[in-house]
Amino acid sequence: QWVHSEELDENNVDAHLRTVQGIVVPGGFGIRGIEGMVQAARYARTNKIPYLGLCLGMQCAVVDFARNVCGLKDANSTEFKPKTKNPVISLLVEQKDIKDLGGTMRLGAYPCKIKANTLAAKVYKANLISERHRHRYEFNNKFRKKLESKGMVFSGIYQKKNLVEIVELKNHPYFIA
Repeated sequence: QWVHSEELDENNVDAHLRTVQGIVVPGGFGIRGIEGMVQAARYARTNKIPYLGLCLGMQCAVVDFARNVCGLKDANSTEFKPKTKNPVISLLVEQKDIKDLGGTMRLGAYPCKIKANTLAAKVYKANLISERHRHRYEFNNKFRKKLESKGMVFSGIYQKKNLVEIVELKNHPYFIA
């Protein structure tokens, strides 16, 4: 069932999603429909509906969790709200001074260390995987302890740069992004 995130808000999310058996929020760019995607992640989290967030879907899951579980009401990505006080998703450090953006994204496959005894470990059946990337924004490690203390699990890490690749929720039957 396709649901356009631009049409999703806190007043109608239940009407759109109450019959689904799982929610996938895919990758993408730009602000269009972002708040609807955050609503979808929140709905999956609070209703224990299986959730798969891919790239931007992971970012939306983090924004929801930071806002609604950790109490960081203005949490956001600097892509969507550059002046947010709580940039849980932010531009990669090496991207901050780049003016000519052509060919400067984090591109290609990177090794990802999977944390033992996590959903990611169960899904991948491996402790080291390789996933492809095409983006400039990452989870902001300044918020890692705060989110972890409230139940977010950082189950996949690109160790060379200590970048979060996979998140999941401790007390949810199937929430991974």
